[in-house]
Amino acid sequence: MNRPLAASDRRTLEATSPSQLPVAIIGAGPVGLAAAVHLLGHGLEPVILEAGARVGAAVRDWGHVPMFSPWGYSTDRAAVALLQRHDWARPDEAGYPTGLDLAERYLDPLAATPEIAGRLRLGTRVTGIARAGHGKIRTAGRDDRPFELRFVDSGGREGRIFARAVIDASGTWSSPNPAGAGGLPAIGERAAAARIRYGMPDVLGRERDRYAGRRTLVLGSGHSATGTLLDLAELARQAPDTSIIWAFRSTDRLFGGGEADQLPRRGALGLRLRALAEAGAYEIVAPFAADAIETTSDGGLHVLGDRDGVMHTIEADELVVATGLRPDLSILGELRIDLDPALDCPRALAPLIDPNEHSCGTVRPHGAAELAQPEPGLFIIGMKAYGRAPTFLLATGYEQARSVAAHLAGDLEAAARVELDLPETGVCNGPGRREAEAASCCGPAARAAPAKASACC
Repeated sequence: MNRPLAASDRRTLEATSPSQLPVAIIGAGPVGLAAAVHLLGHGLEPVILEAGARVGAAVRDWGHVPMFSPWGYSTDRAAVALLQRHDWARPDEAGYPTGLDLAERYLDPLAATPEIAGRLRLGTRVTGIARAGHGKIRTAGRDDRPFELRFVDSGGREGRIFARAVIDASGTWSSPNPAGAGGLPAIGERAAAARIRYGMPDVLGRERDRYAGRRTLVLGSGHSATGTLLDLAELARQAPDTSIIWAFRSTDRLFGGGEADQLPRRGALGLRLRALAEAGAYEIVAPFAADAIETTSDGGLHVLGDRDGVMHTIEADELVVATGLRPDLSILGELRIDLDPALDCPRALAPLIDPNEHSCGTVRPHGAAELAQPEPGLFIIGMKAYGRAPTFLLATGYEQARSVAAHLAGDLEAAARVELDLPETGVCNGPGRREAEAASCCGPAARAAPAKASACC
């Protein structure tokens, strides 16, 4: 039902029980597709709405980036079982995929299976969700109404579908934090958009010409900043006229855990970044809190901000903003949701993942119970479920998908059960960690020694 409702259509809808409608999944990334597989396993019908022209649009955007987790922890078990029924060539579980590997060797084959292909709608951007015929404030009969999802297709045409439940797995990649230190865009940031790239640009690949021989400022100190800084250092080796400024607000856990990091690939990046910083590969400006961005007459940038209480100006040709992500909640505006006021994640989940209070090893397993919203049948899962918290693990998203699918099928025992199995070496930055790992990595002993805790978390 993708056309405006005629009277006959509305009568048909009135006569249709919500239980006869599909479960709408927003986003055809790794977690969204996993949710579809799990729903099918319970005999429920999914419809997957993906804004991009291909599945895994966000993953492809950082396709040049190697993942921290090996193949064995980057795929969903139910999805793998489905793929193997179609003679899928399974990658070496111990190998480490790039984002593009994950998209082309896992998501594309999964989307091509007959079970998923017929239920996938590409080029379909969801613009809003409501209870059909019920505004946000109307309570009487609300829970008996299906969800109405409005969308715009790749041709710009509006449409709608109806669903018995909604799983929002749309992620946060398309909603980066701005450069401004207070959470708002820096003054002039929008006007300077042509010189700003958010996230992780492909510095050594398709965007090489943009940065070679230029002066680039990288703002941020997390994993995205680390990867970009390492690539820029390699670019500077190849193109000696390239220069790099690195500005950040806090030195806490600046280089990660190094050799003590529970994700060895992540630790190695921190060690490389430290070595390059000590060798003078970067002009470091810290602490620095960006406040305004001015575009110069020759097309360059002046980034102004606070540095130890004094206004400081950084001159650059290009700016890479790697200051984290946040969820886009606009499509949920007509639904009754309950989110933590700080993290923008489901309220019941917030105390478990709050980076102000928790290290990685103190996050306990969670699923449908923590992800449910006051609007029955609505679940936010995957990276979007973590809101602004930076500790999401892909394996956690798969466990969320499994639990939510079981809940929607009425299997409450399976929904409450924990099936997340993390490696024996101790990936302790996500739910489902073993108690022994928590004790050695981020338990009481580690919390008494902050250097050890920060090393693995």
